Amino acid sequence: MTQTFISELVKRPEIARAQTNFNSNYPQYRVEVDAAKCKRNGVSPVELLRTLGAYVGGSYSSNINRFSKLYRVMLQAPAEGRINEESLKRIFVRNTAGDMSPISNYITLTRVYGAESLKRFNLFQSIAINGAPAEGYSSGQAIAAIKEVARQTLPAGYGYEFGAMTREEAETDNSSTWIFIICVMFIYLILAALYESLTIPFAVIFSVPFGLAGSFLLAWIFGLENNIYMQTGVIMLIGLLSKTAILITEYAVEAVRQGKDIKTAALLAARHRLRPIIMTSATMILGLLPMIFATGVGSNGSKSLAIGVIGGMILGTIALLYITPSLFILLKAKAK
Repeated sequence: MTQTFISELVKRPEIARAQTNFNSNYPQYRVEVDAAKCKRNGVSPVELLRTLGAYVGGSYSSNINRFSKLYRVMLQAPAEGRINEESLKRIFVRNTAGDMSPISNYITLTRVYGAESLKRFNLFQSIAINGAPAEGYSSGQAIAAIKEVARQTLPAGYGYEFGAMTREEAETDNSSTWIFIICVMFIYLILAALYESLTIPFAVIFSVPFGLAGSFLLAWIFGLENNIYMQTGVIMLIGLLSKTAILITEYAVEAVRQGKDIKTAALLAARHRLRPIIMTSATMILGLLPMIFATGVGSNGSKSLAIGVIGGMILGTIALLYITPSLFILLKAKAK
């Protein structure tokens, strides 16, 4: 089932590679104990297996203190004493009479093939599969593709779980949407208290997506995926664009309070706030520009962050100078 799942997984364009290190053809010995013979000779099968495990695989005994350090004492036969099947004739187990008997008299070795190690995940037997998303696809798209292939391929009785960072991403996928909604609600309440209005905060909230469009547009032009670096830049971009929109609406609200009509107040706000907005945007763009030409380790992350923010600042600055005053006029007029 693992090989079937992998073969279906690599057919998806979102997945660049998928493989597993699990191998069921690892050469092994199967140890079979003749319990009846052990009983006739007064040998405990449990003690026999414990002795074999200690000589061949090693067994923890105790600790000793030496040279101000703590050392573990392990019991194990030397390499030449466990090199082949003949070595079993030199490993003895004690019977109930106190006599020593070679364990080779009670066990049978059979050459078989099986897994080198068996792993469990949440108490279930599991096989680990490693993979990577294809170029041009995000990790979120790869996770969605894996879920879809699992639904179509795995039969009843089989399940799957994500591990490491992918597990964290998959678990927070649904919660991030609710967190974003809650954050927007808090922002709205803060702006409503600032402007003492229930409608004007929407002029700020509805203006920000126009700037974010520039971020994704420039990333698409450069062929970048929506990775964690770009998402970090988008969070920073939301704050910068929100500040720009707040500058315009705050000036317009103050102008209205001084007796200006709504349209005149919006135009004055865009005109008087143009210089600080342009200076802030230009400083941000010029500061991030060298990151686009970064090379070496971590250059992909630097480029993703810089391109996302620069695209959003260019389009966002232009859009907010027109969109925010227009939304202010519309919302302020409806509020009256």
